[in-house]
Amino acid sequence: MLYQKCLKPIFFRMDAENAHHFVIHTMKWAGAVPGGTGLLRAMWGVPRVPELEMNVAGLTFPGPVGLAAGLDKNGVAVDAFSSVGFGFVEVGTVTPQPQPGNDKPRLFRLPPDEALINRMGFNNVGADEMERNLSKLTRHRVPVGVNIGKNKWTPNERAEDDYRACIRKLHKHADFFVVNISSPNTPDLRNLQHGEELRGLLAAVTDELAKQANGGTRKPVFVKIAPDLSDAELEYMADTIAASGVSGIIATNTTLSREGLTHGNRAEAGGLSGRPLTERSTQVVRRLYRTTGGRLPIIGCGGIFTAEDAYAKIRAGASLVEIYTSLIYKGPGIAGHIQRGLLAAMRRDGFTHLSQAVGADITS
Repeated sequence: MLYQKCLKPIFFRMDAENAHHFVIHTMKWAGAVPGGTGLLRAMWGVPRVPELEMNVAGLTFPGPVGLAAGLDKNGVAVDAFSSVGFGFVEVGTVTPQPQPGNDKPRLFRLPPDEALINRMGFNNVGADEMERNLSKLTRHRVPVGVNIGKNKWTPNERAEDDYRACIRKLHKHADFFVVNISSPNTPDLRNLQHGEELRGLLAAVTDELAKQANGGTRKPVFVKIAPDLSDAELEYMADTIAASGVSGIIATNTTLSREGLTHGNRAEAGGLSGRPLTERSTQVVRRLYRTTGGRLPIIGCGGIFTAEDAYAKIRAGASLVEIYTSLIYKGPGIAGHIQRGLLAAMRRDGFTHLSQAVGADITS
């Protein structure tokens, strides 16, 4: 109520990227001052519910709803976001070297469509500064994922060097990694989703993680894919990812489609997120779950605004879900709202634990 009536009208009168930075700086401050995270938990925190705790890729997630990459790009507000109901937090995308991203303006709201278009271009402070930011965390309240990418000027044939560099620098601070090969805003990046380029990159990533584990347990790594793939491309990619030994898939990143949009900003270039992606991302989750036989964990992402949106992805095969755009439109209470709704939905359907609902629409 506070967000919808007071804060959102102010933020939506601001330039979209300026509002983004204001929120991140505010959350960074709230996580740093004494009592700040306690206040956030009192306002928007979510108590742990055993029925919603998920064990995925060897990690325990206190809740199934996570924060997707793209909001806390530089890992400065993890404590704060961990205090408002998220079961995990993904930071980044981070590249080995700092880069400014694309020219502004590069972030656009489409309020009637409940959507965003961004062409940020992996703007971030680089792996060294990210490492300094994450090293300030005294503990991880929830699992922290680091989303990694390549610098814009790195050719695809050298991409694995960038992904390896990020893993080496940030390994001790990440609970899991996410390989971003699906942003539409870095030239030729999506080509890494196909053929030998994908196979070679994933081999390099898993090799580097094994080296960093030094004989211990390798940290999980997920691959984030695009929604703009044919069924044949999706099946080939799923087979390649499953054979690579990575831990799972995040489905999906933003889309290049503009189907059904009404707002004037629909003509802007970039990746579209939010409500228009709801059904397509769920379709991708469903296809991946069928193709892999449920053997590869999936994190569903794209157009999740309600508990039923999240539950549809879980019943389609997702073990966890992530949100971003709905946080902008609905406010910091969204994670708790979705989790309470998930609990009610699984109980309604006769499940005693959320894991029993994963893939229920496929196996029933």
